[in-house]
Amino acid sequence: MFDYRYHALSLAAVLLALAVGVLIGVAIGDSNLVSSAKSGIVHELQGEVAGAHHQIGQLQDQLAEQEAFANGLYPLAAQDVLKGRQVGLVFLGGSSDTVAGLVRSTVGQAGGAVATVAAVREPLDLAGIGHAAAGTRYASLAGSPQAIERFGELVGRQLLSGGRRVDGELLGRVRSSLFSAFDGRPAKLDGLVVMRVEPPGMSATQSEAIAAFQAGLLAGAAAKGTPAVGVELSSTAPSQAPWYKSRGLSSVDDLETPVGRTALVYALAGAHGTFGIKPTAEALLPSASR
Repeated sequence: MFDYRYHALSLAAVLLALAVGVLIGVAIGDSNLVSSAKSGIVHELQGEVAGAHHQIGQLQDQLAEQEAFANGLYPLAAQDVLKGRQVGLVFLGGSSDTVAGLVRSTVGQAGGAVATVAAVREPLDLAGIGHAAAGTRYASLAGSPQAIERFGELVGRQLLSGGRRVDGELLGRVRSSLFSAFDGRPAKLDGLVVMRVEPPGMSATQSEAIAAFQAGLLAGAAAKGTPAVGVELSSTAPSQAPWYKSRGLSSVDDLETPVGRTALVYALAGAHGTFGIKPTAEALLPSASR
């Protein structure tokens, strides 16, 4: 006869077998369930991606239409705003053919002309400038930020006046030492465009000299009452807009766009502000009240 222990062990074995069977069944069922859920999620995501692609296509079409509209509207908005005006372009810390081309075409479409394009040599060649300025009070600039600033102010005034009868036309004498490039002709300017790039690798003394010269240059331009505008491209980083603003210049941070070119035209015509698309901008375009 079987005793109770045998029955208990048999019952335990049966229960264990049932438990294992249940676990296997659940595992198999879960695998199928996961597979089914995965298929459903993939299908849903594929639908969402297809919808997103369609929406992107629509947005790209709308953007192309808006860009075409802006490009078509720009000549009308800028027409003759700068008629007959002579504009200068000065690069501080490195020139850019792209920016020069954009400024030339922008001013030209508005009825003006870019008479002078100059790139200031940085760091400053103080020895070369002093040699060219022999016999004047600017023959020795090294070690004197105050003298460098006064020299920069003179350059700013001469640049805007065309170098005519200002301290013996010093600008003509120092031009090759002061500028790494100079294109165009000296002329009385009705507007000034400035592009600044902070050159790397300068010593503290060189940076101090550059800062003094730039401060003087812009002060000299401001003394003539001529509109001065700092410009940069949308990709310029870090933005120089705060630097322009701190020096009293208007600025445009998206020069390559129709909106940026329109802002430049009206800033050169006298509108003042910080215009563009970056967080530093006060407005996209000058308002009617500016």
